Amino acid sequence: MAPRIALVAGEASGDLLGAALARDLKTLFPDAELAGVAGPGMRAAGVAAWHDCEELAVMGLVEVLKHLPRLLRLRRALRERLLAWRPDVVVGIDAPDFNLGLERWLKARGLRTVHYVSPSVWAWREGRAATIGRSADRVLCLFPMEPAIYARHGVEARFVGHPLAGMLPLHPDREAARRALGLPEEGEWLALLPGSRGGEIARLGPVFLDTVARLLARRPGLRVLAPMANPRCRERFTRLLAAHPQSLVLHAALHLVDGRAREAMVASNAVLLASGTAALEAMLAKRPMVVAYRIAPLTHFIVKRLGLLKVDRYSLPNVLAGEALVPERMQGDCRAEVLAADVERLLEEGLTPAQRLRFEGLHEALFAPSPRAAAEAVAGLLPGAPPA
Repeated sequence: MAPRIALVAGEASGDLLGAALARDLKTLFPDAELAGVAGPGMRAAGVAAWHDCEELAVMGLVEVLKHLPRLLRLRRALRERLLAWRPDVVVGIDAPDFNLGLERWLKARGLRTVHYVSPSVWAWREGRAATIGRSADRVLCLFPMEPAIYARHGVEARFVGHPLAGMLPLHPDREAARRALGLPEEGEWLALLPGSRGGEIARLGPVFLDTVARLLARRPGLRVLAPMANPRCRERFTRLLAAHPQSLVLHAALHLVDGRAREAMVASNAVLLASGTAALEAMLAKRPMVVAYRIAPLTHFIVKRLGLLKVDRYSLPNVLAGEALVPERMQGDCRAEVLAADVERLLEEGLTPAQRLRFEGLHEALFAPSPRAAAEAVAGLLPGAPPA
């Protein structure tokens, strides 16, 4: 009998992981039924979308509170539909605030559950590992240091590699990426990635545009490649661009593309981006980057006031390296004059040989232990699967 596997992804990065997982599951089980919360990548990979993953793309305490009634309604409807469908296993992909509660409810009613992408238990509140184990029969980890943390709390977890590690070569080809994007092979390009959530674009878009305006005043030949995660992001960013005081100058230098973020980063001399998965992609692309982020002021006040923030590094390259490999500009440091100075230095200097070696070493450490490790870990929970 063909297995039924539910996949529940949140936002663009979850859709990316879910699409790779769905393709590998279809390779292992060509007749498998896949359904749940999906984005365009997962739909293309054969997942029947009951809801779009953009519906879960909410971040920050204030933002979540504003959307909480809608999210609770969605979760109630989804869990009842999943219970009626009775999948052999439910895979929650990232979105822990939404998925862990859903998984716990379903697990209590006899469904097998997997949580794909461990929350950052290595950064703060390691004790959450035990709580996650009450939600998931198995945790799939993207980073090699994570399973040992779960083992200390009696939770089964497997390092399955980061899918992005296999999507970019160790030595990316800038000229080939420019040809693929239809760009001239010569010239100086900056990749600009203001985020994949509406709130990110609202907070980072204006300061990123101000940064570009400052750079253009000093480097008029600079061109900027801005990949947009989805049509909604493009619409929001285009509105900000049209309202900018220097919109005409910015329009002349900016090239918006739909998706293709990895190609855009490989094609560029440097990258300015929102903290998140994109920083990992820039590292894998072996490009110098500046990582920036802002959250809602009230959210930031609450986090600082309650002492919830326990880490002194935020971007994944710096976390994985255990040192400050790339500049991070967060909250009050996320200002156009600071970002422009950082970017200009990177455009002048590029990656140092030491940074390149560190990027390559971190890239190799993220390769999956087998070609379809995540799908195999999910398959191990299906009825009739041999013991792990």
